[in-house]
Amino acid sequence: MIITELKPIQDIIDSLKGYAKIFLIGCGECATTCKTGGEPEILKMKQDLETAGKKVVGFCIPSAPCVAAKLKSELAKNMPSLRQAEAVLVLACGLGVQSFKDNDRLSLAVFPACNTLFGAVMDAKGDFYEKCSLCGECVLDITGGICPITLCAKGLLNGPCGGMNKGKCEVDKDRDCAWVLIYKELEKNKKLAALKTIRGPKDFKKSARPHKLILNK
Repeated sequence: MIITELKPIQDIIDSLKGYAKIFLIGCGECATTCKTGGEPEILKMKQDLETAGKKVVGFCIPSAPCVAAKLKSELAKNMPSLRQAEAVLVLACGLGVQSFKDNDRLSLAVFPACNTLFGAVMDAKGDFYEKCSLCGECVLDITGGICPITLCAKGLLNGPCGGMNKGKCEVDKDRDCAWVLIYKELEKNKKLAALKTIRGPKDFKKSARPHKLILNK
């Protein structure tokens, strides 16, 4: 799940300077769950923009705006409203913003309403935690399902640093050392032998951006 936060409304209004007629796009998945791009947030944004003197000509909430087919379907349904718009404000992650730009046939100005923060898992309470850095070289099979790249403040691959104290990270005393967690997990599963193998530096070419994956050749 991609975690987002709404930008301050004044920043959004400032970004729309020079545009009077706005179309809003939300997100039925991640941003709805984060409460940044669902129907309540779209309606609140509409109200705020109209209070600021803008005219909201329409809105839609694709189930996944980062998926071209789902976005284009919603855009087609709303084409009369889109033809009235001067700009589009996207209440979704940066992927949703760029997906609209890639699939916009009207060459409209497009602006983000959200800051994109991180990829996360959601726990049973509905809180979000970053667990994966999308590094392109997964080591979870070696580290007992606990990611040292993300959970270790230094991204270490071969055990804790010298600053670890009583199981806590030297960067944040309230945070468990990722490698202590990994050790305990491997110990529980009788796989401590895996720690005897020294891992080489990460291949950062695998995390070089932008990535692409071509499935339909």
